[in-house]
Amino acid sequence: MQSIYAMHQKNSDDIQKEEKFLYNSIDNILDLYLIMISALIEIQKKEIQFLETSSKKHLATTEEKKPNKKFVNNMLLHQLTESSSISIALENRKINNWTLNDDYIIILLNEVKKSSLYQKYMLDKSNSFDDDKQFIVDLFTVVIAPNEKLYEYLEDHKLTWIDDIPVVNTQILKQLKNLNQGEEFRVSKLYKDEEDKEFVSNLFRKTVLNEAIFSKEYENKTPNWDTERIAEIDTIIMKMAICEFLKFPSIPVKVTINEYLELAKEYSTPKSSMFINGILDNLVKEFNQEDKIKKTGRGLM
Repeated sequence: MQSIYAMHQKNSDDIQKEEKFLYNSIDNILDLYLIMISALIEIQKKEIQFLETSSKKHLATTEEKKPNKKFVNNMLLHQLTESSSISIALENRKINNWTLNDDYIIILLNEVKKSSLYQKYMLDKSNSFDDDKQFIVDLFTVVIAPNEKLYEYLEDHKLTWIDDIPVVNTQILKQLKNLNQGEEFRVSKLYKDEEDKEFVSNLFRKTVLNEAIFSKEYENKTPNWDTERIAEIDTIIMKMAICEFLKFPSIPVKVTINEYLELAKEYSTPKSSMFINGILDNLVKEFNQEDKIKKTGRGLM
């Protein structure tokens, strides 16, 4: 949707160039994912360094000489640090953001140590993997993910990440919650399979190449609206939905409608989702009467 909108704004007809940018934007989601995961690892490392430095001070206190190491010994953080899947991905993608910007790790660590979650965790004498995991899940949810300084850094680093941050954080939380003791944390795949990756190109190209045809499908279905007054994002959403109705037999009609209504709620005007829902419902009825919708397999659900 955003790539098609960008094409319109630039009056571009270079599909290959815009498709390349689209794929690069998706590819960069993996970098964001790795940056967020590595932040947890680097926070633990930074605290280890702090404790070691404090213990070697000339006039170190008893607490500094024998610090509470519950946080640095957290079993879930240890599994992240030991994950070869993470370390290989960081190396392959050349992710070294926190080496170059460790001041953000210090900010995050300070916020962690100020939190009531941390204080309660450090005072708890129990020692189990489940407790350690729940603490990190809560810490990531309440302290790290919402951190404004971190958000500003990510936003400045790559503008396309603004919309990706919630998706990435949700995926990380899901994986952390499902991780078992002794199990290696595996870096998520960007695409489920090759077919999943091809869908990106197919939806983009088929929508762009058939925009004029798709727009005619809804032009006469908006009697109370001047077509030129319809929000541009709304027209793109409707064209993409029509494309899925007519050219993607494996996608159920209900799935298409639900997905694009969510896009409308997120990116368009307050009334857009109701407007689009009415248009799409009427189009589906018409397409079915004309036997235009041909769904197979999963598309029949």
